[in-house]
Amino acid sequence: MPATRRQFLGLTAAAGLALVTSCSGREPSAAGPSSAGALRLTAAPMRLDLAGHPVPTWGYGTVPGPELRLRAGDVLRVQLENELPEDTTVHWHGLAPPNAMDGVPRITQDPVAPGAGFSYEFETPIPGSFMYHAHVGMQLDRGLYGPLIVEPRTEELAYDREYTLMLDDWRDGMDDHAGHDAGSGSDDAGSGDPDPADAVSFGGRSYPLLLVNGRPPDDPPVLEARPGDRLRLRVMNIAADTGFRFAIAGHRLTVTHSDGMPVEPVTVDALRLGMGERYDVLVDAAQPGGVWQVGVRPEGRDGWGRAVLRYTGSDASSAPAVAERPAELDGQLVRYEDLLAREPLDLPSGSPDRVYDLTLTGTQIGGQSYPDADPLPVAEGEWVRFTMRNTSAKWHPMHLHGHHFQVLTPSGRGPVKDTVAVPARGGEVTFDFLATNPGRWLFHCHNHHHMEDGMLRLVEYGRG
Repeated sequence: MPATRRQFLGLTAAAGLALVTSCSGREPSAAGPSSAGALRLTAAPMRLDLAGHPVPTWGYGTVPGPELRLRAGDVLRVQLENELPEDTTVHWHGLAPPNAMDGVPRITQDPVAPGAGFSYEFETPIPGSFMYHAHVGMQLDRGLYGPLIVEPRTEELAYDREYTLMLDDWRDGMDDHAGHDAGSGSDDAGSGDPDPADAVSFGGRSYPLLLVNGRPPDDPPVLEARPGDRLRLRVMNIAADTGFRFAIAGHRLTVTHSDGMPVEPVTVDALRLGMGERYDVLVDAAQPGGVWQVGVRPEGRDGWGRAVLRYTGSDASSAPAVAERPAELDGQLVRYEDLLAREPLDLPSGSPDRVYDLTLTGTQIGGQSYPDADPLPVAEGEWVRFTMRNTSAKWHPMHLHGHHFQVLTPSGRGPVKDTVAVPARGGEVTFDFLATNPGRWLFHCHNHHHMEDGMLRLVEYGRG
């Protein structure tokens, strides 16, 4: 068992849940279990140090919040305390909890008022790389997010060190944060869009910084490796408006999981991550030494984020220039068609019980905007198919709460995911899921500005 995993599992609380530091080595905002074996997560105003410039924001004590880590089959118990001046909740992105634990205000729970609390408790049977974040308005666009890792009971991958990297677009504390209408740049909802016809763009707002684990390019997180080490990186896009391309100079990436679900390993130069997507990759530290740029480039806009990979004991002590771009960013990209699910959904033979053909136009789904949108009814036990055609100029990362779905690809074994990026200008994606988790579930674009503009539908059990 790798040393990093021994350390993590050694911290596991009696309830099966631990808070640990992220790869930046900063202290978490909470330590140890509280009453009844629950861990406390406090949402409160705080200050974030951006390369020596503290800015006000909201968070869970650190940005990202403390890494929550447990093992498959354990029960997640988290006590949320709200010290913000407005309501809040926590959504467990990529998990499939009972509906009442999904953290969506007025849909699955009453919002948690200032000074109040709420207890989240549910079993986590499926391992993977997940995230938690606030789900009230644009609170995710502050610092109210963190990683949640569910370890398998038996780890099949062999690696020596592990790092979680959360990629974010940032402007909180750098303007008045007047909601999702603040900032400049084009949106996708109205007439005209300045993107060139071949642009890959996920959003149009202005963000002055890109952060990796809460740190700007001038103060990057450092990933340590010894020559010959194999690293496991859990790369997560928590941004509100930005799709990212991710690569490491001098190193290739072997993808092992997409949205936490295992795939047959495939080696590429770079990842493209829509908002809400995650990839686990293995990286062999096969260089003789040195310090290497871990590059994060936004799709369709200016900006730059980075970490650095440093070989322990290397003669090279200085980091690459801040703006140095790895050539790998323009190399072979991972594609959904390249990914084969190792654990495909257990779909029955025949045809789906229910099919929805949904056109994504501007910030509408099927020509409707929430709350003036009809629900998408399903019945428990059904095999459901969503086909999405995107006629707009922005790529849309579409996220389904409470379920994992299988992307249909020519192989017939496309990846199992919870968030999928639908290409712009006629791009199509189809996925299937099994309606086995009753309730009212959000299906929405994970561009939070688009969601606030109504790009959301409700999947409702027991209707029609």
